[in-house]
Amino acid sequence: MLSQKMLDAINEQIRDELYSAYLYLSMAAYFEDENLPGFAHWMRVQSQEEVSHAMKFFDFVNERGGRVTLFAIDQPQADFESPRAVFEATLEHERKVTALIHNLYDLALTEKDYPSQVMLHWFIEEQVEEEASASEILGTLEMAGDHGNALIMLDRALGQRAG
Repeated sequence: MLSQKMLDAINEQIRDELYSAYLYLSMAAYFEDENLPGFAHWMRVQSQEEVSHAMKFFDFVNERGGRVTLFAIDQPQADFESPRAVFEATLEHERKVTALIHNLYDLALTEKDYPSQVMLHWFIEEQVEEEASASEILGTLEMAGDHGNALIMLDRALGQRAG
């Protein structure tokens, strides 16, 4: 069974994962408005992935005999200066999520909650991938700029992301 501290922290993480989904959906809306359907597709897939992360925590709480409590989700940012600014925000957000996961892991260590530690290993590895992906796209955008043929080519490439 989960300690109350661990349960509260995981419930907060569920909210944070759902906020991530909301944020990426907002970014997808920005890209749709900018006529960049490949970027929008990438963000929609990212949003769905974040929902799956929330559900992974949701299911874990239920498996451990806890009660999921859903908290209100803040409204995400809706306007951005450029595609590059979106991916700067994406990388910053993923770094914040990484810190949240690390804090959860630290709590699991303190609580001697071994099942939570094992489950959180998956999220630690996932965050390495999330940060690397956002960083790679940001690097490409920094080389390509916010307009022109390179941006269109990147848009087409991002549109190929599997869902």
